[in-house]
Amino acid sequence: MDKSRRKALQFSGIVAATAATSVYGSTSNKESTKSKDTYKAPIAETKKPRVVVVGGGWSGLSIAKYTKIFAPNSDVILVEQRHEFISCPMSNLWLVDKVKLEYLTHDYLQAARENNYTYFHATAIGLDRKKRILETSNGDIKFDYLVFAPGIDYDYSRWTKDIAFETRLRQEYPAGFIPGSEHISLKNKIQNFKGGNFILTVPSGNYRCLPAPYERACIIADYFKQKKLKAKVILLDENNTITIKKKGFQSAFDKLYSDYIEYLPNTKINNIDLDNKIVETDFDEISFEDAAFYPHVRGAKILERAGVAKDAKNMLEGDINPLTYEVNGEKNIFVTGDSRPMGFSKSGNTSNSEGHFVAKLIAQKINKTEKVKWQSPTTTCFSVVSIAPERAIYIYSQYAYNKADASFSFDSTSDSENWVKDGATNSDSVYRWASALYTDMFTNK
Repeated sequence: MDKSRRKALQFSGIVAATAATSVYGSTSNKESTKSKDTYKAPIAETKKPRVVVVGGGWSGLSIAKYTKIFAPNSDVILVEQRHEFISCPMSNLWLVDKVKLEYLTHDYLQAARENNYTYFHATAIGLDRKKRILETSNGDIKFDYLVFAPGIDYDYSRWTKDIAFETRLRQEYPAGFIPGSEHISLKNKIQNFKGGNFILTVPSGNYRCLPAPYERACIIADYFKQKKLKAKVILLDENNTITIKKKGFQSAFDKLYSDYIEYLPNTKINNIDLDNKIVETDFDEISFEDAAFYPHVRGAKILERAGVAKDAKNMLEGDINPLTYEVNGEKNIFVTGDSRPMGFSKSGNTSNSEGHFVAKLIAQKINKTEKVKWQSPTTTCFSVVSIAPERAIYIYSQYAYNKADASFSFDSTSDSENWVKDGATNSDSVYRWASALYTDMFTNK
């Protein structure tokens, strides 16, 4: 083939690629409208009430399963951008090889098969409320009821407004609270650590999984201790004190890891010098060899794109009725899980139990039955404080609603924070709890 013909073919390929991009990625209103009319998701039409659930986390999986149970005549579609589920709860143990990756990884296709709904691999990118169409990276889906359960995004704005700097933080020092590559990076950091200061941070506000940063500090410190490294975990906490299970964690810090954990409460980061590896706070300059910087959290950005987010001090969570989970002004769109604004713990068990209730609310609308009364989600949470031997602490709580000031508070709480006395029993319960929840989400049991 001569050079001129080869160049002509190369150019035609570029033109074709550009044309394809204009269909799926153009910001032109005219082309975008045409795309919306013609680009349907490859999903069979149905006459059944269609429920679309965005997000295959602990809440979304629960809603998809139990909507089909409570309203068998519904057509349920779970829209999830990941190919497989990787659990954030229990992942701290994977960081130090106490569980295998297979233990955390589960099959969306299995969950859909066993529970008679459709798993649709795509990313939600927009919403047409009037036409009741969810726009995804793999086509538009018409719905009768829509649930957003997309989880969290990180908010680095309190540390930096520089996108390039934020990108470095995300890539070089990932927080490790959104499952996937972040956890793999963090595990490699821990297992290849040679010594020195390893910084972890605890954000203020209702961040994902309140006890997890403290548990992670204990587990990493224990790992360093077993390796006999000259290392220290420095835990920078924006809060005035340990936010949950204070007795258990503080006791573990003091009695097990006094040489390996330095806990600094009421500590806000003013500057991070990534090149010289120095963190500046109101009180100190702290050098570090490695770190995992956990910033503030906010509702997933799809809520903004869909127009269902409320600023509420920049948390940008769902703008919803807290008793019905319905988006304000809508009766067929819901927001649940870690993107809802109520002060419930952003944790797996809370989101899963919450999903059972939201499924009842949707089924009540489909079945046209008597309205469902509000039910409290349940927070059941185990935290491992040592890995050799394994010992854990525990807390259980539900929530009460105060009609007078429209607020929620803890109710029916119990705990077991004595890791010396109950630690081994609690540690055994960690695995039973996780197995029960995985079974609930991924099988028809």
